[in-house]
Amino acid sequence: MLQLGDEITLYSLVFVLVLLGTRSPVWTTVFTASLYLFLAMFRFPQLPASRARQVLHPVKGAAGSGKVSVVAHRGGGHDAPENTIAAIREASKNGATGVELDLEFSADGVPILMHDETVDRTTNGSGPLSQMKFSDLGKLDAAAKHRFREKFAGEKVPTLEEAVEECIRLQLTIYFDVKGHPDKAAAALTDLYKKHPVLYNSSIVCSFEPKVIYRMRQSNSDVVTALTHRPWSLSRFGDGAPRFSSPWKHHWMTLMDMVLDWAHHHVLWKLCGISAFLIQKNFVSPDYVQYWAQRGVEVVAWTVNTKVEKDYYQELLQVNYITDSLVEDCDPHY
Repeated sequence: MLQLGDEITLYSLVFVLVLLGTRSPVWTTVFTASLYLFLAMFRFPQLPASRARQVLHPVKGAAGSGKVSVVAHRGGGHDAPENTIAAIREASKNGATGVELDLEFSADGVPILMHDETVDRTTNGSGPLSQMKFSDLGKLDAAAKHRFREKFAGEKVPTLEEAVEECIRLQLTIYFDVKGHPDKAAAALTDLYKKHPVLYNSSIVCSFEPKVIYRMRQSNSDVVTALTHRPWSLSRFGDGAPRFSSPWKHHWMTLMDMVLDWAHHHVLWKLCGISAFLIQKNFVSPDYVQYWAQRGVEVVAWTVNTKVEKDYYQELLQVNYITDSLVEDCDPHY
């Protein structure tokens, strides 16, 4: 639920900033009123909390404690080759509540599971995904670069359909991580929801790109959705190192980070009508969880890879989390 204080703060800030920039009370009032009307007319309402809870906290048992759901990142890329059927099965065997899967497309438009824009990191192939037909991807070994390559030798790059059917069979919640292609992704996912109505209560569509989530809500407003965010992602890498050597560019991108972060927390979530907010684990605290709870939005933390961290999220925060491994500690993932 949108808090009245949010509305007052948002429009007061906009009014003051525009007034300082234009020195015109008339144009400031017109702009602020226009922003209010835009959000009122084009934002999507949040789905009922009961629907979101059914997806985020299914009855099925989990590796976590109580109501906390544990989600295998890319199917659990530490325990099995990421974004594969083998990973989905391993996650289920190891007690995951759900799996996070990356949606991409082959050159001929087939929806598949793949995180990167190239196949180099995870397979024995090389080249951009955008130039490879699905028949070409079928020749690759998706386990070739994994530490358990011998155990999972010959694992294929799966289609989205194959992965979804396996998750349904295993009763796993699916976190669809959409990398881009708003129109193609929305069309592909809408077709899946029509073919498998069970997904309405067992899956959530997530993306770093608000336009993807907004397009998904336009295509099917009954789908549970989430925004994904890592503060300072424009100016710094995940480990905190600056992206740019130029001080001017670094400071400019830091400013853009501040604008983006403010937009996520005050405008974009309302515009998209999300039910959950996926945030990098280092920025989660009890106050942060409470901030979103007051707005009817659940926090999901990523990527939580040590037992100490997992205990913190399960016992203290009682927040769902995404992890690379269900069985042991592993390296940080940003």
